[in-house]
Amino acid sequence: AFAVQFMLMLSIILKYFEITVSLTKHCTIFFLVQTLTTKRDIVFLIDGSDDVRNHFTALREFLATLRDFLYNVIANLAVGVNNDRISVIQYSNVPVANFYLNSFSKKEDVLSAVKGLTHRGGRPLNTGSALRYVTNNIFVTSSGSRHTEGLPQILIMLTSGKSKDNTEEPANILKNNGVSIIGIGTQNSDSNEIKNISSEKESFSVADFTYLPNIQEQVEAAIKTISLRKKDEEEKTVQDIVKCTCKKQNKHDIVFLLDGSDGTRDSFPAMRDFVQRMVDRLNVSDRRDHVSVVQFSREPEAHFYLNTYTTKESVLNTVRGLRHRGGRPLNTGAALQYVRDNVFTASAGSRRLEGVPQLLILLSGGRSFDNIDMPASSLKELGVLTFAVGSRGSDSRELQKISYDPSSALSVTDFANLPTVQEQLFSRINTVHEETKTVSPTQIGKTNLVLIHFTQSFTGLIFFKAVPNSPWYIEKSRNENVCSMQIMVT
Repeated sequence: AFAVQFMLMLSIILKYFEITVSLTKHCTIFFLVQTLTTKRDIVFLIDGSDDVRNHFTALREFLATLRDFLYNVIANLAVGVNNDRISVIQYSNVPVANFYLNSFSKKEDVLSAVKGLTHRGGRPLNTGSALRYVTNNIFVTSSGSRHTEGLPQILIMLTSGKSKDNTEEPANILKNNGVSIIGIGTQNSDSNEIKNISSEKESFSVADFTYLPNIQEQVEAAIKTISLRKKDEEEKTVQDIVKCTCKKQNKHDIVFLLDGSDGTRDSFPAMRDFVQRMVDRLNVSDRRDHVSVVQFSREPEAHFYLNTYTTKESVLNTVRGLRHRGGRPLNTGAALQYVRDNVFTASAGSRRLEGVPQLLILLSGGRSFDNIDMPASSLKELGVLTFAVGSRGSDSRELQKISYDPSSALSVTDFANLPTVQEQLFSRINTVHEETKTVSPTQIGKTNLVLIHFTQSFTGLIFFKAVPNSPWYIEKSRNENVCSMQIMVT
């Protein structure tokens, strides 16, 4: 066993507890780090359809009512890049973002943008489409969401009519992703629809939007309740860690990211055959291996997601039909960010929060035209193990940066020679599932995950230090024979 001391750079000791683990060679451990906080990501989703405007005698009255409500609620929040972040979305037949969670870092800028809101209009009212939009485009890292840091994700929806499209599935996806929904409707809304969209006990109703000031304090109280509930869940999560065992994982989530640029046109059949051979050796099923394929050049595009198919036959049939897309330049950085935000997610079938190994196999035939440093680091922080395979046109240093360690970067003279590295790659995949170690709480999705690699047998004491805008790193270590793990949050 060994001892590990986590020290968060906070001023008050929040939690202290002990668990015991043991390490073997090449183990990967996911540690749960508790960060109790009042920071929140809050998105306002506003009905901007023609119908809501028609409920007012004048457009000016509608805008003043809506803007005043948003302004007053936001004015009472601690808005800032390291505090509460705000986004406003308006929708009717289609949703449009007025601003994102990372558009502004100062409260005065957010309030100024709220003052300048204009009514967009349109029909019909597609609330389901709007909910799906905020899932895929707002509550994501690239738009400023800090969901991977475990911060509360809150959606405040104001609607004055019944949706013309289905809301049940997109609302459930949001909730399953950890988003708390506060629904506000009027007498023209469908009360059952609002309640079903909203999280438990988080729905309100007014005669019309002129009565919004009457529920402002209740809405603000609901925001605080969600934040406190998040803290309680985090505390419960820490207390409920019951095991840390190293056992064989017979399942993987594997994403193939294929260079589909103009430079790989002749090589693409070999890449496709490689994927086919790899998949043929996997145990593809709903409870075992999940597979996704994404092709990229200037922009990435998913052929299918981790939850698209549950049988090997279905995956192989689609892989056989893959066609080279072409395009330039080769933006590998954008592709890495895409799979992080859109493929390694629960809504796309990722089982990361269940402790299933997350693997990315990149085939790249050239040097990226955009920066890969931040997206590659972001994937590593998420716990994704990336294997990069390049050809003679690739940048070997770039591939090593992308890979989760330098030895996971492989190279062939030409993609026709991919069979020469296939066995080596498949062996590495098996090594991952045999030696992956996860901490398993009852509410694992409610905390942060920190991924730490041990490349040799180790028994000892390790100190971890947090620095701004970077992952945890090992500050120093010293060997000891026997001790328990101590995680101290200060």
